[in-house]
Amino acid sequence: MKIYTRKGDRGETSLFGGQRVSKSQHRIRAYGTVDELNSFIGLAASYELSEVGKKHLKKLQKLLFILGADLATPHSAKPRIDRIGQEEVDFLEEAIDEMEKELEPLKNFILPGGSQAGSTLHIARTVCRRAERAAVACQKWHNVSGQTIKFLNRLSDFLFVMARFENKRKGTPEETWKPDRQDP
Repeated sequence: MKIYTRKGDRGETSLFGGQRVSKSQHRIRAYGTVDELNSFIGLAASYELSEVGKKHLKKLQKLLFILGADLATPHSAKPRIDRIGQEEVDFLEEAIDEMEKELEPLKNFILPGGSQAGSTLHIARTVCRRAERAAVACQKWHNVSGQTIKFLNRLSDFLFVMARFENKRKGTPEETWKPDRQDP
């Protein structure tokens, strides 16, 4: 199978179900941002991680493919795979709870950064928030599952906690944000 088909040369792509739409459509923007997020997760996974982190990111990458397919499938079309549901949200919540057991409670904002994996997970968190905003915008025009929005919302929390968790496991201290404008 060739990688190029030339079908998108006029700025259109196909959704699952066969419908042709503009590549600038809200739905395409949403699942394109999920694809970008998955790439940042892959980058984070390429760094040294805890065993917990490796396990969670491997599963997460698979879930993001499901999420992308979910967003690419209009609700009027028969889905090729199961859509994102409560089970996936539960996975994120359980993982957050598991990792938070090792973390100090936050009392201040922290600067995003730390180890390579932690810093990349913070970037992934911001891309996840953008994917959530794109999915919410898409929801105004197209039928997007509430579970999709819930999953993306919980996922950004998961990525924040995982960045903190991996930084702690790596021995990288968190730097709290101070509202003064003076250099340290």
